[in-house]
Amino acid sequence: MNPETIVNTVKSESSVDVGDVIEGITRWVEVESPTSDTAAVNRMVDLVRSGLDGLPIRIERIPGRDGFADTLATRLPGAGEGPGILVLSHVDTVHPLGTLGGELPLRRDGDKLYGPGIYDMKGGAYLAMDAFRRVARAGTNRLPVTFLFTPDEEFGSITSRALIEREARDARYVLVTEPARDGGRIVTARKGVGRFIVKTVGVPAHSGGAHEKGRSAIREMARQVLAIEAMTDYARGITTTVGKISGGTAPNVVPEHCSITADLRVRDAEAGREMAAKILGLRPVDPDVEITVTGGMNRPPFEKSPAIAALLGHAQGVAREIGFDLADTAMTGGGSDGNFTAALGVPTLDGLGIDGDGAHTHWEHALISSVEPRLRLMQRLMETLE
Repeated sequence: MNPETIVNTVKSESSVDVGDVIEGITRWVEVESPTSDTAAVNRMVDLVRSGLDGLPIRIERIPGRDGFADTLATRLPGAGEGPGILVLSHVDTVHPLGTLGGELPLRRDGDKLYGPGIYDMKGGAYLAMDAFRRVARAGTNRLPVTFLFTPDEEFGSITSRALIEREARDARYVLVTEPARDGGRIVTARKGVGRFIVKTVGVPAHSGGAHEKGRSAIREMARQVLAIEAMTDYARGITTTVGKISGGTAPNVVPEHCSITADLRVRDAEAGREMAAKILGLRPVDPDVEITVTGGMNRPPFEKSPAIAALLGHAQGVAREIGFDLADTAMTGGGSDGNFTAALGVPTLDGLGIDGDGAHTHWEHALISSVEPRLRLMQRLMETLE
C-alpha cells in the first residue's frame, strides 16, 4: 500500500495526530537497515538525525567501528543537573535488504500495519522520538533526558554496550523502547543470554579407501550437540539451543572440521555462571579430536528489583491518567539493552514501544490502536519522573 494511503486511512482517529505519526513510522520502515549493512544503518541514522533539527538539544554522532554503523546520542537538559532519564532505542533490524519489496511489503490490514522492523523496533523508537520532541519543545521535563539510538542491538550490542553502560551509570531511570508484549504489557524482567562457538578438529581421510584412518569432526560434534541440548532445564528456566552448524569438505571425505553456535538463556546470574562454565568446559569424547569453546554470557539477567517495581507503579499511575491499564509480563526469554542497565542496578522499564506481533518474521506488524496511548505514556514518563 502507498504510504499516503495508509496515512489517510488513520487521520483524525485520536487527539494525537495518528496519521502524522504513522507517516513518520512508514518513512523509517522504508529505510531498510539490517545490522550487517553499515551503509544502510547509517542511512537510518541520517533519517533519525534529520528528525531532531531545531530542538533545544545537544546531538553527538559517534562514528561506528568494527563494521558497525554510527550511534546517535541526544541530550535534553532538565530543570537541574544530576542523574536523569536514559532512553534506549536501536535502529537496526534483522530483515535483509529487499524484504520490503518481497516477503514483507508495507501494508495495512485493519488495525495492523505490516513492514520489516516495524514492531522490533522502529515503531516504538519513532513513538519515543516523537514524545521526546514534544517534551523538548515544551520544556516540560523535570530531569535531563539522554536518548541513544544504537546500530547493533540485533547482533548483541557489540559496539554500543560500553556506551550504554557508561550512560546508565549516570542515569536515575532507563526507558527501553523494545516492543510491547502480550497485548500491551511492558517488560520488567528478561533472561540473561549466553553465546558460544564450539569447534572440533579431526583427522581427514578418504571415506572409502582409508576410512579407519580418519577421525570425524562431525561425529564428535554430534555428541557435543546432544550434550549441550541436554543441559536444558525447564524447571530452572534454563534453555540451551544449537542454532547453527557447519562442517566437512566433501561427501567422500571424513570431515576434519566442524563448528556450531550455541545459545544459552538463564533466569539469574548464578545460573549463568554455572552453565557458562559447563559449556566452556566441554571435552571431546574421542581423544583424537580436538575441541575448542569460546564465548560466554552476552547479556546479564534482567531481574525485577524493588526499585523496578516502584518505577512500574509510577508508570501504571501515568497510564491510568491517560485512560488505560498497564501491566508487566512474566520474565521473557528475549534479551535487550535493558539487560545491561538493569544489571547495573538502574531502575529499568522495557517493552515501552509499540504493540503488535511477529518480530523477526514475514508477518511482523504494529497495531495502529497502540500509537496514541504508547506515545502519550512515553511523553508523560519523561515529564513526570523526578
